[in-house]
Amino acid sequence: MFDYTFFPMASPPAFAELRERLDQRFRDTTQAAFTLAGDTVLVSGITAFDRILGGGLPRGTIATLEGALSSGRMAIAARLLATATRGGLGALVGTSVFPPALAAAGVRLERLLIVSAPEPAAAARAADILLRSGVFAAVVIPALPSGRGTGSATWTRLASLAHRANAVLIAVGVDASSELRYFASVRVETAIERVRWNGPPGHFGTLAGYDVRATIRKHKRAAPGANALISCTTFEAHAPLVALRERVLAAAPAPSRKRITSVAAV
Repeated sequence: MFDYTFFPMASPPAFAELRERLDQRFRDTTQAAFTLAGDTVLVSGITAFDRILGGGLPRGTIATLEGALSSGRMAIAARLLATATRGGLGALVGTSVFPPALAAAGVRLERLLIVSAPEPAAAARAADILLRSGVFAAVVIPALPSGRGTGSATWTRLASLAHRANAVLIAVGVDASSELRYFASVRVETAIERVRWNGPPGHFGTLAGYDVRATIRKHKRAAPGANALISCTTFEAHAPLVALRERVLAAAPAPSRKRITSVAAV
């Protein structure tokens, strides 16, 4: 009565080829739509951190690393500068960092320009000049507070210059101003979750390392709230681990925990 025609199921290679064709044709509906191409991002080299960013920090944008002092924000900034100086130039404006610590994080100091800027307006002017040159892949500046010379007009200009230079302007500070929050394409919050000490309690103990929780607070191409755990070690030579002690400073978030490879603390 009915003529049924049997169609065998596609073999795994054929299925994979079909899926690849569909992904290419309908890219906007696939995971690939939220993963930026390698040449359009500045990677940190920290696998899980780059993953929650969708591949890395988008070039041509402003990003922030926000957190308290010694929260690991400069350790991440150093890794980004290491990538920038590997094949190009990087700049550090108005931020005091120990050069040997930068070198330990992989930064090529001969490719890094350090600019002193005692005032926020001076840091903004320096960032303006550096971005206009078009030769810096990454420029790190303080998270400038709201005020004369650091308001909406300044961030509008810096955002336009970063886009034109295809560079990443990274603002580092405790908290971003309302203007910076608006113009930043990516905002990352850092916090110390665990500290490790080597040796006995008291003055004879030495810092062995710490874990930094990096959480996405804003991202135009990724869901906020994603986080990664970064294990940092000190760059100085220290005694062998004899009595490692840990102190938990903050509870881990409920979502899946991603632990990533160790980086040198800055």
